[in-house]
Amino acid sequence: MAPIKVLIVDDHTLFRKGLASLLKQQKGIEVVGEAKDGEEGLRLAQTLKPDVILMDVNMPRLNGIQATRAIREIFPDARIIMLTVSEEDEDLFSAIKAGARGYLLKNVEPDQLIKAIHLLAEGEAVIPHAMASKLLNEFSSVAHKMDAPAESKLNLLTKREHEILQHLAKGGSNKEIAGTLCISEHTVKIHLKNILKKLHMNNRIQAAIYAHEQGLVNQKPLHKN
Repeated sequence: MAPIKVLIVDDHTLFRKGLASLLKQQKGIEVVGEAKDGEEGLRLAQTLKPDVILMDVNMPRLNGIQATRAIREIFPDARIIMLTVSEEDEDLFSAIKAGARGYLLKNVEPDQLIKAIHLLAEGEAVIPHAMASKLLNEFSSVAHKMDAPAESKLNLLTKREHEILQHLAKGGSNKEIAGTLCISEHTVKIHLKNILKKLHMNNRIQAAIYAHEQGLVNQKPLHKN
């Protein structure tokens, strides 16, 4: 299996070099580039096409939120983890809205960061449990902001997609959902891609929060197709 290509974007040279050194010692991970600010990160993302991008929030010229948004506009499937010292709610909300699939503080344990990189490469999202309730509150009104009524949006989903959305909202990983429904992880990924497209959402985190808002977690699972 090819190694996970990682791009590090951080304006603090010592931290960036230290992180690169740590990751280079890990099997299955290849550091393909380093950027000192969001502008350089955007340029390298286009040329290197990394599997995972570790992005700082506060940087000169182009901050992490702006860079994430710009990268996602070019590469909608880009997998970006915000790795920052910021515990500000607004930075967390802005990062997820911009399309980040993960948000970790820089005091995270090395093994947790390595695990997060692998999870992101597999299509998972990485958000600490402590931040989940903040996200739920922030996106609680998302259903009311959709162009079409929430009910009609949900009606666009097949029974299987509806079922997968329920399991996603309960915190299930792709592997766990696949095991529960007796289908392959690849099939789960395809269904999730279709769910996000139908709900007009950027990532699985928004979809999970939306499912909570609509009360899907408390509903009985639909019969399998």
